Amino acid sequence: MEMVLPVVLLLALLALGIPVAISLALAGSVGIWMMSGLTTLLGILTTAPQSSLGSYELLTVPMFILMAELMGMSGISSSLFRAVAAWAGKLKGGLGISTVITGALFGAVSGSSTASAATLARTALPTMLEYNYRPGYAGGIVAIAGTIAMLIPPSVALIFYGLLSGTNISALLIAGITPGVLVTLVLSAVVWFTYDRNKTDAQKEQPAFSKAEKLRSLKVALPFVGLFGVVTGLIYSGIATPVESSALGATAALLYTIVNRSFTFEGFRKAMIDTCSVTAMIGLIIVCAQLFGYFVTVSGLARDLADLIVGSGMPVWQIIAIIVVLYLFLGLFLDLISILILTVPVLLPIVQQLGLDPIWFGVVVILLAEIGIVTPPVGMNVFVISRVSGIPLAECFRGITIPVLATLALVIVFVVWPELVLWLPNTMK
Repeated sequence: MEMVLPVVLLLALLALGIPVAISLALAGSVGIWMMSGLTTLLGILTTAPQSSLGSYELLTVPMFILMAELMGMSGISSSLFRAVAAWAGKLKGGLGISTVITGALFGAVSGSSTASAATLARTALPTMLEYNYRPGYAGGIVAIAGTIAMLIPPSVALIFYGLLSGTNISALLIAGITPGVLVTLVLSAVVWFTYDRNKTDAQKEQPAFSKAEKLRSLKVALPFVGLFGVVTGLIYSGIATPVESSALGATAALLYTIVNRSFTFEGFRKAMIDTCSVTAMIGLIIVCAQLFGYFVTVSGLARDLADLIVGSGMPVWQIIAIIVVLYLFLGLFLDLISILILTVPVLLPIVQQLGLDPIWFGVVVILLAEIGIVTPPVGMNVFVISRVSGIPLAECFRGITIPVLATLALVIVFVVWPELVLWLPNTMK
């Protein structure tokens, strides 16, 4: 009962719509009090904030968020889609493919799936609708394209997983590159194969661009390539830590706003306020997650479950299959942060006892979360697309069916061949 009641309380609070941080704090506090008494609980409440937020790596979060805010202030995101479409627009389904590629590029400076989806909904979606894409199909492409930001560095999701699991954040960020590229290629192929049966009867040719327009479009992509090089290249080469790279990335983004004359004191003030607000929210969740983590540790829940599963004699592939199904199920109802907080402290010991790499596990978990963020009934990205565009929610959900199946197939590939995830971080200095 002492182990079950806090978990049931947490699930009940989440089901009632209580904020994640408050739910974790209450459930964790009840669990610690029941297991160890009031004195231990008060001691943990006194020390948890400092121990949780004292991590040096946590500084990557506000720096990457500030970098994304400054790039948004620069206005470059609105012209990025046109720059990509200048080169890919004449392909079959070229505008959809351009949307997927733009989602990956925007992820290189954003790291936020919802922000990426909202930006694409305002830039790429109107163009696709203008050029005879069915609304639900176009909305589905935008929703799934926004999820690529969860893998491409600087992924806040991977950083959060690293903070929860104690995994090397540098290796995690680099490990997200290959899966991010493969997801981009697979989704682009899906668009190419499904375009003919998802266009409207009103035929309209894809937009054409001259060679001069194509060359000019490269200027738009250079800041994204430069920022990606600053953030990822320095981490991969070992020249800078993620914290140092994030600070350099934020500085480069600030300099870009000055160079292209988009800098305003009001815009900078808003970027700083938004950065502080999001960082404070994440910090509160981390503190409260540690409270619940103390309960998991004191109760021995993770250790006992790991011993039970590993000692059951089940083949490794069956255990992995159960974990994958569990994440897909949780993704139907919970957001990414809730899923990571609930599962990583419990499942990571199992993964490690099976001899599996925690970096590989983190990337697979985030990829599964990509699926969850576009599947009903929660499907946050789809809700964002529907609200921004006015496309009925049911149509958007139908539009993501095939892309979700393709992404799930890619998860199976990564499970069967984990080397696809690990080869790049294994070459790091």
